[in-house]
Amino acid sequence: MRTVYYTATTLNGYLADEDDSLDWLFTVPEPAPDTAPFDAQVTALAVGATTYEWVLSHAGLLEDSATWEQYFGRRPLFVFTHRALPVPEGADVRLVSGAVADHLPALREAAGDGVLWVQGGGDLAGQFDDAGALDEIVLSIAPVALPAGRPLLPRLLDSTRLQLTEVEHVGQFAVLTYQVARP
Repeated sequence: MRTVYYTATTLNGYLADEDDSLDWLFTVPEPAPDTAPFDAQVTALAVGATTYEWVLSHAGLLEDSATWEQYFGRRPLFVFTHRALPVPEGADVRLVSGAVADHLPALREAAGDGVLWVQGGGDLAGQFDDAGALDEIVLSIAPVALPAGRPLLPRLLDSTRLQLTEVEHVGQFAVLTYQVARP
């Protein structure tokens, strides 16, 4: 399993605004980075509860199981949460609580030889790094600055642990890929 934190972020390092909304992202003109090649490698996903709830609400995924499959396919989605959350009918959603390290065996089994996509939030990605299980960070940086919000990665990762391996220009986005060295 390779664990990749792939996310969109603002110029000033926010994933979501102060209301936990990602609406800012949809104000950026097309084209957006094509995640299809990366998505084809993904065999399991991990998200935090806030991200999960926003996606459910924004895309209407509870009302339409076909839309769920367009977003996630039949891959397992692990939602890190401390509360009960709704699950779309027929979706392979696994609500888990506790430390990321406690769930690594199940995550590895679900992902197999593929990629575990950590979609967010930033604290969840940080917990993967804390557990020594974060291999790569891919950032789609949008030309947007927010006055406040959810930080990209509320952890210290200094330059000794990050190696820039790719830079791509896509429309108004800069896509940066970093390999993450284990602590």
